[in-house]
Amino acid sequence: MEPLFGVVLGLMLAVASPAHDSCTCATNKWAVCAQDGPGNCTCRLAGSHHPVDCSTLTSKCFLMKAEMIPLKEKRLWRPPQAVSDSDGMYDPECEDSGVFKARQCSQPGSCWCVNTAGVRRSDRGGSGLRCGELVRTRWIYIELTHKRSSGAFAVPAVAEALTRLLESRYKLHPKYIAAIKYEPPLIQIRLEQSKKPSWDVDIADVAYYFEKDVNNDSVFPSNSKLSVSVNGDALAIEKLGIYYVDEKPPEFSMRQLAAGIGAVVTVVLLTAGIGVAVLLVLRWLRTRTYKKFECKEMREIKAPSLELP
Repeated sequence: MEPLFGVVLGLMLAVASPAHDSCTCATNKWAVCAQDGPGNCTCRLAGSHHPVDCSTLTSKCFLMKAEMIPLKEKRLWRPPQAVSDSDGMYDPECEDSGVFKARQCSQPGSCWCVNTAGVRRSDRGGSGLRCGELVRTRWIYIELTHKRSSGAFAVPAVAEALTRLLESRYKLHPKYIAAIKYEPPLIQIRLEQSKKPSWDVDIADVAYYFEKDVNNDSVFPSNSKLSVSVNGDALAIEKLGIYYVDEKPPEFSMRQLAAGIGAVVTVVLLTAGIGVAVLLVLRWLRTRTYKKFECKEMREIKAPSLELP
């Protein structure tokens, strides 16, 4: 009876193991998944109770929040007066839908307004700062360069390969790819999305996933690495820059503009001052040389008059 029980138990484990292994999230390595029942896999974001739809991209706000969890666990205590003026990574506040809240704040009470990409679009203020609305990021410009290859890539082939990559890997509909330009080794991609239907991915999420892929910190599971090929030849991305343009201009105050203009004026004045100083020195050297030469000539002219007849 015991051998028969062992065989049955082994069969049960063999059936259960594939089901457990298949309960993973294909688009988010930080998702925690559990088997709720036969064929039912539920995934939630690490550190929160937000469910994750693994058939599409996770919102950038939720991703940034998940990324902050291991940083908090490993972070040392710091004095409350210590501040960091880095706009790159912060612990965001997200709506239940996954979009950024219009106002974001850090621990010391410094607040600022962001766009739908989570990028700061205002000066920093106190806890009383008001952000009227979440302004949409309508255009995203992606600039990248690739490593030199033995053969040149054709412009249409590069555009086709990148369009296919954005559509297949990042679930982006081609209608949001406004333009792709290629001047070796520079590639420019312009994404445009005036409105985002619920069934489409946000271009800000696409840009964030792509940036993480290029920086070897992919959001996808480890077995899904970025690979770009053009007609069978690898396109090795070397440098990446992403620029965000909102529907409305940013709300930075004139103080920053004045500071920038002041810096430019200072540089111009210093340059002009150095130029004037150089001219004065050169003029003094020329005058000094001329006087020496003049004195020498006068001595030569006066010398014969000293001779006796």
